[in-house]
Amino acid sequence: QVQLVESGGGLVQSGGSLRLSCAASGSFYSITAMGWYRQAPGKEREFVAVISWTTGNTNYADSVKGRFTISRDNAKNTVYLQMNSLKPEDTAVYYCHGTVRRILTADYWGQGTQVTVSS
Repeated sequence: QVQLVESGGGLVQSGGSLRLSCAASGSFYSITAMGWYRQAPGKEREFVAVISWTTGNTNYADSVKGRFTISRDNAKNTVYLQMNSLKPEDTAVYYCHGTVRRILTADYWGQGTQVTVSS
């Protein structure tokens, strides 16, 4: 089994910063990639950012480019999302996502962490 556990959400004023963390644990051979998605009330879950575990290559949604930075700590099996210049429209539940190889490669999700940006 693979568990993804997020932390770091909270309430912040517009223009502020937050850092999310997500640690992968359990029994697996390797991580292919990890990333972040978010879901605002009444909206569908959307992609935020992803990082390749082997190359470190990153990709971002246009709405967060230049404000959010995704990074990883391979030794800790942890991915981070540094969020700067936060806007009220960034308010959402943020979910960690991982593509992890056990016997087969599969997708896993964290439980989500709330980020609220006040205006």
